[in-house]
Amino acid sequence: MREQTRIIGLLAALLVIPWAWTAVPARAAEGLQPYVLAQQAPGNPGERVVEVSDALADAGFRLLGRYSPYAGASVVVATRDDLLRAASATERGAYAAVVRVGVTQGPEGVQVTYVNPAYLAQAYRLEDDLSGVSRDLAEALGQRETFGGEPMTAEELRGYHYGFGMEYFDDPYRLADHGSHAEALAAVEEGLEDSAGGAVEVYRLAIPGREQVLFGVAFKAARGAAEYAAESTQMGVVDFRPLKRTAYLPYELLVNGTEVEALHMRFRMAVHFPDLNMMGDHSFMELREAPRAMEEALLTLVGRPPAEEADPLADYDL
Repeated sequence: MREQTRIIGLLAALLVIPWAWTAVPARAAEGLQPYVLAQQAPGNPGERVVEVSDALADAGFRLLGRYSPYAGASVVVATRDDLLRAASATERGAYAAVVRVGVTQGPEGVQVTYVNPAYLAQAYRLEDDLSGVSRDLAEALGQRETFGGEPMTAEELRGYHYGFGMEYFDDPYRLADHGSHAEALAAVEEGLEDSAGGAVEVYRLAIPGREQVLFGVAFKAARGAAEYAAESTQMGVVDFRPLKRTAYLPYELLVNGTEVEALHMRFRMAVHFPDLNMMGDHSFMELREAPRAMEEALLTLVGRPPAEEADPLADYDL
């Protein structure tokens, strides 16, 4: 059976090279899930966004930005000193430097959900488990349940990748390398000013003690984003279950010293949607063109023309 599973995985990689995702393995009965449902009740989504923002501020968080990725959905992004300390302690901890809260009109009322800090602390390999952040978010916003796939242990998350041939946390898109941090930052700022690749800045955050600036970027079709880079297209495929995962957004881009990078979509989306199937309706197969489209949009944003597509088998050790 194990040999049969291995062969099926190899065939999947050959047939669906842009994602090449295999079946999700069984997970431990106890562990961490990517999202927290804070509350769900009838109400006005706009008013709920204001309430969420105020509650975060009362809990000591600093609002960085909020936006609506598409109709019926909003995202509030915030940070706090303990998050910044944890983020600055590891090389790529910046990706976990913010909390993202989704406010979405769902079938049974307005949902307030957020990405589970304890989950990201492990998936993004922090030294801090962010238990204080988790506790304060639960007190400020609520915590009815966690959701988003079979629970995973800390060990599984720290070495997470979805399946055969897929990227890990430390396999980002490497977008550009400049002569200085200032030049790298200026290139990103120029691209955002021009909405290059369809990008719109949602927030920016300097990481203390490091030459790092984290940007939250929305990719909008109305600003010229390619179909499979547009967040509305991507979420229209994967965010189909009753409990919404709007807090997946926005995408992060990191100016890290002289370099500019972003988490690879085959890692970032997979770790936020670990329960999606590889094939079938609402599967990653429907977004097989998205990882390349995302890379091209990011390259355009930083001022580098996308290279011609290489041999799709080149990145796979078969």
